[in-house]
Amino acid sequence: MTWSQVAEMTLEQIRDKNLFPQGFLPLPHTNHPEGGMVFPKFEIQELIRQEQRDLTRFDLDFDLPEHFLPEFPPAIYLTTRPDLADVSKGKLVTIDNFYDLFNGILNPKQLEGLRLLLTPFPQQQFNQTADRRTDKPSRGVACFDCRDNGGSNGAFHLVGDIPPQEFRHRIETPALRGVNIQRLFGSQRAVKSVEDFTEFEQRAAYFDGDPVIATKKGVNVLERGSQVHFMAEFQEILDFPPAPKLGWDGKLDSAKASPQELHGQEVFFGKAQCAVCHTPPYYTDNTLHNLQADRFYKQHLVNGMMMASDGPIKTFPLRGIKDTPPYLHDGRLLTLEDTVEYFNLVLNRKLSDQEKSDVVAFLRAL
Repeated sequence: MTWSQVAEMTLEQIRDKNLFPQGFLPLPHTNHPEGGMVFPKFEIQELIRQEQRDLTRFDLDFDLPEHFLPEFPPAIYLTTRPDLADVSKGKLVTIDNFYDLFNGILNPKQLEGLRLLLTPFPQQQFNQTADRRTDKPSRGVACFDCRDNGGSNGAFHLVGDIPPQEFRHRIETPALRGVNIQRLFGSQRAVKSVEDFTEFEQRAAYFDGDPVIATKKGVNVLERGSQVHFMAEFQEILDFPPAPKLGWDGKLDSAKASPQELHGQEVFFGKAQCAVCHTPPYYTDNTLHNLQADRFYKQHLVNGMMMASDGPIKTFPLRGIKDTPPYLHDGRLLTLEDTVEYFNLVLNRKLSDQEKSDVVAFLRAL
């Protein structure tokens, strides 16, 4: 069976014969009945080296091979200082080094906001109580532990707003790059501002939406007018990486792009209809869509998670997409090739192998 053969089958044939690719099903948490934040080993090791803070859980490990994860540490580009290129200087920014790296580049509000984003606070699995998932009492988790350098490291969690437990969705942490052009936050929730998202994360997502447990474990309630605002001030200047082959309108410069990339752009805007949702120049329509992929399979339980509907998913910006694997809201699609195959099947686009390959080439140029 090839990808093309599956794509030629009807929805009913795929569902009734149970032929929907297993890797395209919703991805369970490594311990779905428990849930909680899980971090890749390279992030854990660097934080131990710099801060002597250990994010290792005794009950489970990270599940995706490192060669499918983003480059570590990711570069940082600022909308306010494009002339500086990568301001991280190849380092993971932590509470130990942020001042030396950013003093003189950020204004005082932005610098304080970055400090707060790097400050660990208690979380459901990482805290000082006996009800934790670390051997020793933990100082907690910082916002930038999941979004290192404002990018992505593949860290994952479970959404807190869907009961019962087997219907909760795994969420892979998206990058904060380009937050200034986005209007919705949360991969499956329509949170309307980055300030709301910043505040709600620590009040709710850190503790699975349980205010009683949050109080017991030491929730950090951020002050909206200063702390949340300062954090948002920094997040909103995180830029997409440079894309030298793109013009001001977000489309390829024909003098710089290869024939394969140009054909991929033609397919992207034409036969594949990707641009219906991913509109240039940043390749997002700033809304949510329900792909209804559950039409292709029957509900069943896998590793503690019900293979049910994903529901509405935010249209993620595709600028810099090559730098932020894995893909989709739960990280089930490990490569851009997987992602193109998924949408080709679910949206019934009937792309040829060459067209799919060319679309991937175009995506890598964004």
